[in-house]
Amino acid sequence: MASTSVLLVSLSLILINIITLPLLSTAISSCNGACKTLNDCAGQLICINGKCNDDPDIGSNECGGGGGSSSPPPTTNNCQPSGTLVCQGKSYPKYTCSPPVTSSTKASLTLNDFSEGGDGGGPSYCDEKYHANSERVVALSTGWFDNKSRCLKMIRIRASNGKSVTAKVVDECDSRAGCDAEHAGQPPCRNDIVDGSAAVWNALGLNQDLGVVPVTWSMA
Repeated sequence: MASTSVLLVSLSLILINIITLPLLSTAISSCNGACKTLNDCAGQLICINGKCNDDPDIGSNECGGGGGSSSPPPTTNNCQPSGTLVCQGKSYPKYTCSPPVTSSTKASLTLNDFSEGGDGGGPSYCDEKYHANSERVVALSTGWFDNKSRCLKMIRIRASNGKSVTAKVVDECDSRAGCDAEHAGQPPCRNDIVDGSAAVWNALGLNQDLGVVPVTWSMA
């Protein structure tokens, strides 16, 4: 009888410990919350370096307000892929939209050769001309290019090192098509791209070998 009583007490303690364990698997984290998988993050957030953050591929901006204390209007988060394009066996999302333009729009700065025979394929869409690498010119993702409405206009680009530069919009970084001769075989651009010439990178004091650098931009 004594051994039976001890066994019952032990089983009771085990059950109590199981019941009182926290249900960690059901936790959903918001901006900058801890995470291990995509399922740990709320809404359109994704897990980056152990913290829930905006998904750059769909242009979500839920964490853009700093700490998530003030949520942006719901319409700013509706930029979703319009389909996919398979290029050399890899699938790329296509976009007709980009995140909203503000006084400090987050973007990814990439490097482009706008000269004849360079990365862009044909001449620039805005002026049907090629541009030397010494010119401060950029191409914008389709949504930001906005059907040529920003053609030949100046934008200001700011790097995290504190430097800024103005550059002229001369082309579209096509987010809807690619992988053909017109696009020099390159896949569709992401929807948050400012594609800058070597002169833009040099003016910002950036290492071109990095290929992609986070920046902000606005209309100049």
